[in-house]
Amino acid sequence: MPVTLSPEAIGLLDGPCFGHLATLMPDGAPKVDPVWLMRDGDHVLVTSDARSIKVVNAARDARVALSVVARDDPYEQVLIRGTVAEQRADPGLSVLDAFSEKYLGGPFPRRSWSERIVLVIVPDLARYYRSKLGDLAKPR
Repeated sequence: MPVTLSPEAIGLLDGPCFGHLATLMPDGAPKVDPVWLMRDGDHVLVTSDARSIKVVNAARDARVALSVVARDDPYEQVLIRGTVAEQRADPGLSVLDAFSEKYLGGPFPRRSWSERIVLVIVPDLARYYRSKLGDLAKPR
């Protein structure tokens, strides 16, 4: 059952935080990739090359998990489990450019791709958490 993201989860997802997307290999083994992400309402977007293993895995088995930690506080996190409800084409790279604006401050520099895909993740579980251990952690 899809869930509504909390204001805290939205705040974290809207920042330039990196996520770790887990998909399932054909034998059921998990595969994790660091990803950029954006939000579309309560859906989470991830973009990739259409031939990437994560896109192929999601087409075969739509179940995914995503962990996101704050750039400035790795003890602040949102954990998401859900499904890839849609794979959208991004032929003009407009979605990739929006991601790049968020993370790099400008259009994505590499323009040649076989095909860009946007994975639309519908969360079934979205848990925001900030551990008090972050208050105890010493800067390195």
